[in-house]
Amino acid sequence: MQLRHLKTVHAPQDGIAKVTGVCWSSNNRRLAVVTTDRVVSLYDEHGERRDKFSTKPADAKGPKNYVVRGMAWSPDSSKLAIAQSDNIVFVYKLGTEWGDKKSICNKFQQASSVTCVCWPEQRPNELVFGLAEGKMKVGQLRSNKPMTLYAADSYVVSCCSNLEGTAVLSGHLDQRIYRFFFDDASRGSPHWELCRHSCVPYALAWGEAVCAAGNDQMVTFYDKEGMELQRFDYSRDESEKEFVCAAFNPSGETVAVGSFNRFRTFRLGQGMASEWEAGPVKHIENLYTITALAWKCDGSRLTVGSLCGAVDLFDACLRRVRYKGKFEFTYVSMSTVIVKRLATGARSILEPHGPASRATPDLTPRIPVHRRADHPQVAVRLRDHQPDQHLSGPLPRRPHERDGAAGRPRVVQAVGGAVGGRRPREVLLRQREGRDDL
Repeated sequence: MQLRHLKTVHAPQDGIAKVTGVCWSSNNRRLAVVTTDRVVSLYDEHGERRDKFSTKPADAKGPKNYVVRGMAWSPDSSKLAIAQSDNIVFVYKLGTEWGDKKSICNKFQQASSVTCVCWPEQRPNELVFGLAEGKMKVGQLRSNKPMTLYAADSYVVSCCSNLEGTAVLSGHLDQRIYRFFFDDASRGSPHWELCRHSCVPYALAWGEAVCAAGNDQMVTFYDKEGMELQRFDYSRDESEKEFVCAAFNPSGETVAVGSFNRFRTFRLGQGMASEWEAGPVKHIENLYTITALAWKCDGSRLTVGSLCGAVDLFDACLRRVRYKGKFEFTYVSMSTVIVKRLATGARSILEPHGPASRATPDLTPRIPVHRRADHPQVAVRLRDHQPDQHLSGPLPRRPHERDGAAGRPRVVQAVGGAVGGRRPREVLLRQREGRDDL
């Protein structure tokens, strides 16, 4: 994937002005940015600021000493959820057009600080947020009441939803990652421990696999059952710092992971036995830590926020070609192409599922789920496909606790040395040849 810097939409400050949240609306028309000044800036798709508004404290008469911990757009792009450290989540109704009246339509007061928030695609009237006390809650917009999804014993540091919006993950201070399926709520135990990561999973994202990273300078990919697929170890690279955030592109095939002065990208290879491959590394001088990452919902832009308040836009594409001087084709993933009519600037998105094209750039990708070659089943994810049912009984906490070939962790060569075995090159060659005689 080619990543090219387009523009800086928010200039850096002389001191600390941390970008605490960035997110794109589902219709690709608005980018929301918030920093430690607690002011939300709204930009159009070209990176021009069109509007802004100040957030509100939980206590209107109290001091404004809170911090915005995260933001999330509603699936219909008309509302914006804002999670704050003063124990509250506000939902602002912004409308779908520039100049629409703003108002607070919901607020969810909590007993402890709100640490993160996400809004699953298939839950238009329910948003999910985590608390410092370890609980994951869902805010129900129609009743204006929060409900506890599950409770852990450790601080929630991160959360995210899957591509379909049918499940969520939460990362905790005790290194555990939990998974919750909404459609399994009536089955008695819809949540369970997915795995225990090697460090605190500050960077957590869910695409074609679960990506987790933190302060041990390693990026690990897990499958939906918590088995380790691959690990990239950068701990021997003295220039690499801790990873603080991660985000998958809309197709789930590429993930960006941010650290101190750079972000790394990883892309899923092709074929049934696909492996994750380390892609380009973008170094940004004097960035002083990436604090927020967000992909545009058509996959064409990556937004990067930093500790000093800078917000940069990067163009992301696999290939860009022009046809007869009338059309421009931008391949943003292996399954999605953006077609632009040069005369009018109108865009359509071509996907491998019907309808063949959409004039409205509202992307909800559905692409094959690539599985390990030794996995007994190969599943295809479709919009009408029911979410996979979780297994009964406890999961093994570490991949090496499994028996047989299916439980062996993947072995790759990464920057800083080999990970997961003594013979990485030999093992990798045998895996590519379809051999499992290790």
